[in-house]
Amino acid sequence: MTANLTVQLPPITVDRWVNSPPLTPDDLRGRVVLIDIWEYTCVNWIRTAPYVKALHRQYADLGLTVVGVHAPEFGFGRRPENIDRAVRDHGLTYPIAIDDDFTFWRALRNDAWPAKYLFDADGRLVDRWVGEGAYERVESEIRRLLEVRTPRTRLPPVTPEASEFSVTGEPSYFGVTPETYLGADRGVPGTFSLAGEWTNGGEYLELAGDAGELALPFNAGEVNLVADPGAEPVEVQVLLDGEPIGAERGADVGPDSVAYIDRARMVRLVDGASRVDHLLTLVPHRPGFRAYVFTFGP
Repeated sequence: MTANLTVQLPPITVDRWVNSPPLTPDDLRGRVVLIDIWEYTCVNWIRTAPYVKALHRQYADLGLTVVGVHAPEFGFGRRPENIDRAVRDHGLTYPIAIDDDFTFWRALRNDAWPAKYLFDADGRLVDRWVGEGAYERVESEIRRLLEVRTPRTRLPPVTPEASEFSVTGEPSYFGVTPETYLGADRGVPGTFSLAGEWTNGGEYLELAGDAGELALPFNAGEVNLVADPGAEPVEVQVLLDGEPIGAERGADVGPDSVAYIDRARMVRLVDGASRVDHLLTLVPHRPGFRAYVFTFGP
């Protein structure tokens, strides 16, 4: 166990709760507790969500409590309507603690999204996992703690999600373009180019004129963008290598090669692209469109 991590479940001091009344360490005493630190636009958390939901589904009645702790990466992630919509969209039915001020995050000494903290029935930290993967190890440890909590417990089979992952494993990210932030706070010059009039808001780039382009060289099979349409929904034309995107379009791009963005969220732009160098060009059609970060997958 890393020395600087908390060793006991700290008070869950947060702004509000969804799906549950406020929970305290005393309320959770006697339960195995999995804390899942998440952020609704984080692609890495989005990929882990099915496994966390499966753990809740499989073990909640046997002594496991999953607590999802939402901590916002961007300013719009503090809007209650955005978080509540994400809870519904992702089908999260376990308790959700809204940690807008990072109070509980700091109490855990956390430093990443997503992260999982597993506590035993006495509230002691047993293990921590950061990022994607390790799903079979997380579930194995939960099963062990449930058996310690209630000896001779008849546990159901391992979740199908973890069983499948143990066979397929984590895909290789070798050579995939790294996460690319666009605002001045974390953006790296030269990783993208602009045409038209844009302003830099620190966290984001915002289209200031009536027309503009955002172009990104990449090598990946999947490309996503965290974006905010601004005051009104916006249509964004998606070009791949200078042409309207076709079969490689992501789930949020229509057959007309246009992504319709009606709220601040992660937008799936490219899926199934060949693993060679490409150029992605976005053409938003209304001022106020904000682009935050591109994320990628193999």
